[in-house]
Amino acid sequence: MTTMFQPEIETMDPDEKARLQGARLRSLLDRLAASESPYWRDKLRGVDVEKVRSIEDIRRLPFTWKREFRDTYPYGMLAVSRAELVRVHASSGTSGKPTVVGYTARDVEIFAEVCARAVAIAGGRPGHVVHVAYGYGLFTGGLGLHYGVERLGATAVPASGGNPGFQLTLMEDLAADGLACTPSFALLLGERALEAGMRDRLSVRYGILGAEPWSEGMRHRIEEVWGDGFQAVDIYGLSEVIGPGVAMESPEAKGALSVFDDHFYPEIVDPETGDPVPDGEVGELVLTTLTKEAQPVLRYRTRDLTRFVDEPGADGRTFRRIARLMGRVDDMLIIRGINVFPREVETALLEDEAIGGQYGIIVDRRTTLPELRVVAELADPRLVPHKEEIRARVARTLLERVRIRVEVDLRDPGSLPRQEVGKARRVFEQTGDESPFG
Repeated sequence: MTTMFQPEIETMDPDEKARLQGARLRSLLDRLAASESPYWRDKLRGVDVEKVRSIEDIRRLPFTWKREFRDTYPYGMLAVSRAELVRVHASSGTSGKPTVVGYTARDVEIFAEVCARAVAIAGGRPGHVVHVAYGYGLFTGGLGLHYGVERLGATAVPASGGNPGFQLTLMEDLAADGLACTPSFALLLGERALEAGMRDRLSVRYGILGAEPWSEGMRHRIEEVWGDGFQAVDIYGLSEVIGPGVAMESPEAKGALSVFDDHFYPEIVDPETGDPVPDGEVGELVLTTLTKEAQPVLRYRTRDLTRFVDEPGADGRTFRRIARLMGRVDDMLIIRGINVFPREVETALLEDEAIGGQYGIIVDRRTTLPELRVVAELADPRLVPHKEEIRARVARTLLERVRIRVEVDLRDPGSLPRQEVGKARRVFEQTGDESPFG
């Protein structure tokens, strides 16, 4: 079993946890009600905060939507004075303005604390060397995991993204025990290590992988390329809430993530109505920050689809657990009237051992009704003579799983471009004759 960073919290009795959550929610509402912020005055208008006495009363509170960050850009959602900020992070926005999130000194401490928990759950220990290849800067990933590694008492290597050859050399020379990066970059690093004949010289045994949706098939590919003993585990977070460290998967309990619900209270609601769904059913994850000072959110609509997993995990932790994300409400593709999530395509694709980990999904809009096409690499050069047989098999599988015909274009191993920096892009649109993949 993984060592617990804060065992008294990680194994807390659920009834005691509920009392802690209720007290923290009350304290948060008292602070917000006393705030001079026009945003929070409007947000709580019509809400009798005195009637929110326990965590079960949270449904009396309004939802928060991502558009509110844009509408109040840059500082309108602050619950403290701007002078109390010690850091600002931001994520890219589709409207031209980023989503800006502020942190007090206490917020930064909590950020480090929850990321330290996550690193420990993955297998990290004081004294380990953890190679952090998430992007540093405005993106929350790099600095979040960096501070978490240090808070745990381990050594952080702030590698950031790009330059995989140099990163592998650094990992070998510094004897890295853990790797923190996106799943796509972990796969790329593993492929390059195998090609260079240096995999057996690396001591990396766990990967803290997030910031992109990834399937069990992708996990299998990553663990396979890194070799026996390597554990690829999922970390979840979002900048609007705090960054990485909202929830974490453990090697002993794969398939579900522990939500650090002493800080982030989870609900799952119907994406259309906002009503709670029965336990075990899929819905949209909603999060409330119970302890955030600078920029808390009430019932934030993440747009991420998951379900509660009530069975206890084998790691002994008592946090509320959620299944690995099944996709985003906003990522859903509508192809000839059928709803398709990119995660479904990846899952079906990578279950076939003949398919490598590099692929792209193309929505072809050159006709009245859009078509779906998948471009993927074969896993091994020896499979090239069998390309047509494999293509037909994968096409049949996709038809069965996503319920529409998908054109499959198989390429030779190593022929598709690799993304070395940032989140991997998997979905493309084609409106002209030129294909995104040539």
